[in-house]
Amino acid sequence: MKGVILAAGYGTRMGEKPKGLIRVAGRELIYRTMKNLQKFGINEFIIVTNEKYRDLYEDFVKKHGFNAKVIVNPSPERGNGYSLHVAKGHVTGKFVLVMSDHVYEERFYELALKGEGLIADRRPKVVDVEEATKVKVKDGRVEDIGKELKSWDAIDTGFFVLDDSIFSITEKLSKEREVIELRDVIKEARVKVTFVDGLYWMDVDTPEEVKLARKIIVYSSVKGVGDGFISRHVNRKISTRISVLLVEHFTPNQLTIITFLFGIFSGLVNFFSVPLAGILYQISSILDGVDGEIARARMQTSRFGGYFDSILDRYVDFTFLLTLAYVTLREPLWWAIAALAIFSSAMVSYSTERFKGAYCADAYKAIPALRKVPGKRDERIFVTMIFTLLGWVKPLFALLAIWSTLRVAITVFLVRRGVND
Repeated sequence: MKGVILAAGYGTRMGEKPKGLIRVAGRELIYRTMKNLQKFGINEFIIVTNEKYRDLYEDFVKKHGFNAKVIVNPSPERGNGYSLHVAKGHVTGKFVLVMSDHVYEERFYELALKGEGLIADRRPKVVDVEEATKVKVKDGRVEDIGKELKSWDAIDTGFFVLDDSIFSITEKLSKEREVIELRDVIKEARVKVTFVDGLYWMDVDTPEEVKLARKIIVYSSVKGVGDGFISRHVNRKISTRISVLLVEHFTPNQLTIITFLFGIFSGLVNFFSVPLAGILYQISSILDGVDGEIARARMQTSRFGGYFDSILDRYVDFTFLLTLAYVTLREPLWWAIAALAIFSSAMVSYSTERFKGAYCADAYKAIPALRKVPGKRDERIFVTMIFTLLGWVKPLFALLAIWSTLRVAITVFLVRRGVND
């Protein structure tokens, strides 16, 4: 199945720039669309543009190595329905039709590609309903469509799963009318309607919408599973806002290094002020989520990035706990307890990372019960901050020694039970 992308507009509200090539969160809009469609098996594309932007889109396709053909709508003033008609002869059978200036979260693609016809949303999250194209549905098909509808059932998302029979409609309308809008084609064909409700998507027509799209991309790029309670309810609320500010300016690896250095610094601050060090350690935990959010938002995730980040996290934790022990503990017994706490804290992460190496799967996805076991890194760091602020260093090391060891034991038990099942 091919993907047809309409990109023939002149982008007048964007300073006459091709909207599909506008970079949002470090990536062109059309790049996001094509990469996400590739994840679901759509690897061949037809990009319909105008003569002015043809070279730009051809350079883009060549630069990124997409299997795509750029064709020109010789009369873009005839409307986006005519742009679809230009694709006649370039696709056969079933195909996906999308706009070059739309943003969708990944889950949207997954559900939409299982549907048929016009993909509509009955509960749009961020779209201005007054400006959106509304759809009236009857017997599962489009009865009416347009921005001015007073009575409507859903919003047109600009995503369609069609087949080449649609070109008989575009052929008919192209002979009857000078201007053919896509909504005219869809209404005439009375295409089926599939509902994909309440997910993030929007079209990007203005500079203000670029800012909103950047937020949507970052907020929908939060790690799916594996976050602890503190990450879900505290850290992510802060880190995503930081990521929105930084996503256009830093690569994920650059943020990993910056966060690592800040984490090491928090440990060294123990020599001057333990409470301040605890606060900085918690801040480093918040920042630790930024590189992953930016990697997913910029579509630059890599195995090395996750591997590298995990290694540096261990150095940060070791440095902080070791310096904390050095400046506060004197008795050999407490040094032994601190050593167990430091070792067991590292083993918490190792136990899940080693699962990935042994079973080639994410432990939190393969064994959902692990998500409910307290003691993830974000939770331990938050507790560390609280205890250092209260001056309870010895109780902290005792707690970490018991807590981390117990969590490792529970992880081993759940892995063994899960594998046996």
